[in-house]
Amino acid sequence: MEAETEFSFAALNGTARRHIRVFQIHQFLDRFAMGLTVAVVALALTDRGMGVFQISLLFGVYSLTTMTMELPFGGLADSIGRKPVFLTAVLASLISLALFLSTTDFNVLALSFAFIGFGRALRSGTLDAWFVETFKAAAPNVDVQPALAKAQWANAVGLAIGAILGGLLPDIWGPVARDLGFSIYDVSYAASFAVMLCVFAFTKFAIVETPPPVNFVALKQGFANVPTVLKDAGLLALRHPTLSVLMASLAFFLMATNPVEVIWPTHAKPMLDAGYANTVIGIVTATYFFAIAFGASLSPHISRLFNRQHALTLAATFACLAGVQIALALQGGIVSFVAVFILYSVLLGVSETPASSILHRCVEDRQRSTMLSLRSLIQQLGAAFGLVFSGAVTEIYSTPIAWIVGALFLVFAAVLALLLIKRQALEAK
Repeated sequence: MEAETEFSFAALNGTARRHIRVFQIHQFLDRFAMGLTVAVVALALTDRGMGVFQISLLFGVYSLTTMTMELPFGGLADSIGRKPVFLTAVLASLISLALFLSTTDFNVLALSFAFIGFGRALRSGTLDAWFVETFKAAAPNVDVQPALAKAQWANAVGLAIGAILGGLLPDIWGPVARDLGFSIYDVSYAASFAVMLCVFAFTKFAIVETPPPVNFVALKQGFANVPTVLKDAGLLALRHPTLSVLMASLAFFLMATNPVEVIWPTHAKPMLDAGYANTVIGIVTATYFFAIAFGASLSPHISRLFNRQHALTLAATFACLAGVQIALALQGGIVSFVAVFILYSVLLGVSETPASSILHRCVEDRQRSTMLSLRSLIQQLGAAFGLVFSGAVTEIYSTPIAWIVGALFLVFAAVLALLLIKRQALEAK
C-alpha cells in the first residue's frame, strides 16, 4: 500500500482547496437547517398535544424507517450517483417539515417522521463518498483525515449554531406566531424549511458530479442491483478482517456512548433549579456540539502524536472515553458534571475521523457509499441495543450504574481497535 503524504492545506492545489471549502459550506448549511429543529422538537411535539409515549413512538417511526432504508439507498447512490440521491434526501426533508407545520394529528406527524428517516437514509454515505473520491483525485496520496476533520468541524458548528438559534427563535418571534394561530415552535421549523431550500440550491449548483446517465432504465436497474450490492458489501466486510473488526468496534462504541448522549438531560436536570433548568440544558446542548467540533479539529493533531496510526488513535480515544464515562457517572453537582461532559464530547469528536480514515482506505470507490451506509446501520443497531440495555439497568439500579456498566463496551471497542493495528501491519506488507 503506497504511503500517504502528510496533509497541508496551503500545499494543496487550488482545485483541492476549493473542493474542501465547498463541502464545508455544504455541511454547515445542511446541519444548520437540521439544528434549527433539534433544540425544540420535543417541545414542539408537546405543544401539539403529544405525550411522552407518543413522542417515543414517533422517534421509533424515524428509527425504523432509517434502518430499513439505510443500506438500499447507500447502494443506489453508488449506482446512479451521489448528487441526485442527496437532492432527493433534501426533498424528503422539505416534505417532512411541511407535514409537521401543517398538522397536530399523530398519524400525519408519524408520516413526517417517516420522511425524516427516509431523508436520513438517503443522506447516509452519499456526499461523504463524493467528497473523498474527488479529494483523492485532486490530491493523490494525501492523507484524507485532516480534510474529513475540516468537514466534520463545519458539520458540528452548523448543528450547534442551528440549535442555539432554534431555541432563541420561539422566544423572539413566538408571540407573533401565536397571535397568527401557530405554535411558537413553528418559527424554528419555518426557518429550517427556508434554510433547507438553500441547501437544495447549493447542492444543485455548487456540487459537481458526473454520474452515469439517469433514466428510468438505470433507476430500475439501480433498485434491481440492491441485493447484489448488499451481498457484495456484506461479503467485503466479512472477508476483509480490518473492516469486520472496525465495524464491531464501532458497534460497541455506540452501545456505550449513545445512552449517555440521549439520557444526560434527564440525569442533569434534577441538579438544577427548576426556574432555569431548561435554559441551562439548552446551553449545554449547544456546548456539546461545539465540543464535538473542537474534538474533530484536534483529531489530526492527536493522530500525529501517534504517527498517523489511525487504529492506535482510535484505541486510545476509546480507552479515554471509558474512563471519562465512569467519571461522568460519578458526578453529583452540575458544575463538575458539565466540565466532565464537555471533555466527553471532545473525545467523541476526536473519535470520528480516525474511524472514517480506516474505512475509506479499505474500500473501492464503487462500494464506498454502500460501506458508509453499512457502517451507519451497524452503529444504529449498536446504539439501539445500548439504549435498551442501559434502560433496563437504569430501571433496576440507576442511570450512573448503567453508564458505568456501559463503559465496559468502550473497553471492548478499544481492544478491537488495538487488533486493527496488527491487521493493518499485515496488510501493509
